[in-house]
Amino acid sequence: MPDEQSLVERAKKHDREAFARLYEENFNKIFRYIALKTGNQMEAEDLTQQVFMKAMKSLPSYKWQNVPFSAWLYKIAHNQVVDNVRKKSRQPVTELNEEITAAEDNPYKATELKVELEQLSVAIKKLTPLQQEVLALRFSSELPVAQVASIMGKKEGAVKALQHSAIQSLRKIMVVSEDA
Repeated sequence: MPDEQSLVERAKKHDREAFARLYEENFNKIFRYIALKTGNQMEAEDLTQQVFMKAMKSLPSYKWQNVPFSAWLYKIAHNQVVDNVRKKSRQPVTELNEEITAAEDNPYKATELKVELEQLSVAIKKLTPLQQEVLALRFSSELPVAQVASIMGKKEGAVKALQHSAIQSLRKIMVVSEDA
């Protein structure tokens, strides 16, 4: 983390190369987190860009607290997603059906993958907001429990319990949807 801390300090002093490194190191994690929360790739791309624009603008007031820089970015991302949901709830929106392509050019596998992802997306939305948050941070963003706890302002044990209950609930929801 000392290297990250020095990068942040350089970026705070308007060092474009330092901010570019921070951007490159964190973009995919933040994008995956937002994509899981929104369920829409294009929207996730836009929101991820907005997160980094806000980060760049707010960087001078950022204070290093011996936690990864990404924790701060996740908080900004969370707020962007919440703001976006509020904004969308006030505007009628027509969702576009996005194509999902499999690694192979196999239409059966592509269709099967699309159905599975849609089922998972629907199931995840049935979880509590905290459970959704834990799953997004742990599995989409691939963060360790300690970092998730820091981001969410919870103890590691609470994060583990939330993760466990989320997975159990998700299993139940998926089994019920398969039986239906």
